[in-house]
Amino acid sequence: MSDKYQGFTATPLGKLLVKNLGLPNPMKLERYVEGAPLVDGTVVVGGRGRLAESLTGILDLLGISATEAAADGERYKGLVFDATGITSAAELSALRDFFTPLMRSLDTCPRLVVLGTPPEQVSGSERVAQRALEGFTRSLGKEVGRGGTSQLVYVADGAEGAVASTLAFLLSPKSAYVSGQVVRIGATGTTKAVAVKDWQRPLGGKIALVTGASRGIGEQIARVLHRDGATVVGVDVPQAASELQALMKELNGDHLTLDITAKDAPQRIAHHLKEKHGGVDVVVHNAGITRDKKLANMKEDRWDSVIAVNLTAPERITRELLDQGVINKNGRIIGVASIAGIAGNVGQTNYAASKAGVIGLVDSLADELKDGITVNAVAPGFIITAMTAAVPFATREVGQRLNAMSQGGLPVDVAETIAWYANPGSTAVNGNVVRVCGQMMLGA
Repeated sequence: MSDKYQGFTATPLGKLLVKNLGLPNPMKLERYVEGAPLVDGTVVVGGRGRLAESLTGILDLLGISATEAAADGERYKGLVFDATGITSAAELSALRDFFTPLMRSLDTCPRLVVLGTPPEQVSGSERVAQRALEGFTRSLGKEVGRGGTSQLVYVADGAEGAVASTLAFLLSPKSAYVSGQVVRIGATGTTKAVAVKDWQRPLGGKIALVTGASRGIGEQIARVLHRDGATVVGVDVPQAASELQALMKELNGDHLTLDITAKDAPQRIAHHLKEKHGGVDVVVHNAGITRDKKLANMKEDRWDSVIAVNLTAPERITRELLDQGVINKNGRIIGVASIAGIAGNVGQTNYAASKAGVIGLVDSLADELKDGITVNAVAPGFIITAMTAAVPFATREVGQRLNAMSQGGLPVDVAETIAWYANPGSTAVNGNVVRVCGQMMLGA
């Protein structure tokens, strides 16, 4: 489904109206193309902190051109500032000193990243200053424009060597629809990194389970994980068997048709993964449904079915896989929450409860997991799918425009975020919930 308004703004009349009436002007976002470099341009690095000396080397490892000295007349694709050395409010001026001279030198769809220290790990004036970074980066994301993004990455003490996979994601077009986010590395679980042998195919030799894989966001998740080298095991209901089988055949993967809410579903999934694949490395709980009604009109079956599919099934499946030891060392558990679970939506008390519960599942497991296994979630905003195409026009337009990028996201934007979590190098990325929403203006 195309964005007709975005197409209109690219016409001569559309450009005129946007300029004179101050209408939203959504820019065509750059998205990653297989085989392309992670960053098509140069990244400027700055700051004085724990990561300053290693940043250029990390970017070089990723094949990203970096410089510490900006030149007049040059255009830059990204800016990375190490703010871990900021210990007081007065020192926050270093942010202005670095970013202000460079803001007019940015190329289209630039990526801006600030690195900080988790405030809960420091105290006094340093804690105050580090918490201030969140307001700065979120405001910067709403200012940068031209398809640009801004993120804050809190790096725990000792996790300095575990930032490569996150920088690879946040500086590349893979994070096209992710902005204004706060990522924590090493705050929960391990602070160590796992070496990635091939950054083009980091999931080579891995097994990835994806529920609800036959269409929409689930299909794109399967495709992106396959692109990154994984063997995908797609799961969906029997009614979607033909689509699921066709997709898995195309991706040279495996499939399992069942109702994930069935009493024996967790055991069947665990048995299939153990017997056919010897375990699983990535588990993506994508399957989900909506049964919208205001609470005053909410029937029992509408409530129960949404909770069962969206929340109870992921929890039961995850517990079974963990209890049976089916998830391999350095494995990944990834939930698909929703902006509704953070901000709420009219007529979606059941859906919002289920998606907030997915975030709760992340919180409950993050401190329990061992052997380098992580749990994280994505929270999509307005993603353009066949389902959102059925939303009334006015509601759909508001949903697409109320974010810093003035447009809806694509299923691949969710999939790329999941692939970042799934990367073996993301072992120190644990307990995070990242919104894929173009930085919504309200409620989040």
